[in-house]
Amino acid sequence: MSKQVFDGPGIKRALMRMTYEVVERNKGTDQLALVGIKTRGWYLAQRMAANLAKIEQVQVPVTSLDITAYRDDLTHAEKQAASQTGLDFDIDGKNLVLVDDVLYSGRTIRAAMDALMDHGRPARIYLAILVDRGHRELPIRPDFIGKNIPTAKTEDVQVCLQEVDHRDGIFIASGKEQA
Repeated sequence: MSKQVFDGPGIKRALMRMTYEVVERNKGTDQLALVGIKTRGWYLAQRMAANLAKIEQVQVPVTSLDITAYRDDLTHAEKQAASQTGLDFDIDGKNLVLVDDVLYSGRTIRAAMDALMDHGRPARIYLAILVDRGHRELPIRPDFIGKNIPTAKTEDVQVCLQEVDHRDGIFIASGKEQA
């Protein structure tokens, strides 16, 4: 059985707050770009870019990042089959905001940073996470957090987004149930 801990308006408010925090920390939008980790991080990055357009009247570059080739839990053949990352602009000197839906062990973020560094040298990489659930295996700490949701390792945090799941919400389920 899953329990909803955040609804659509809650996600919208969290992303707007995070967007304001990004502008404040970056001291504006100069050299700013958003990179969303596929799949849900990409949609969250697009939403943050729309927020930036509303509050700062500026279009910042936004792209998706496929980290499959950088994951440490796949075979060499699986990584070779997914060698494209999806980056479509020069990241050198940019202040990147790496966006993902859930931060758990930190391995996805490590893979994303490896992918970014293989494509250039950004001036800075910020990390924006909608849900931080703890249980880190690597020393990764987000700069912007939508919601801290302490969980047991046996629980599963599921982020549903309209673009993928036809509804917005954050759910906690025991084991690997579907929300």
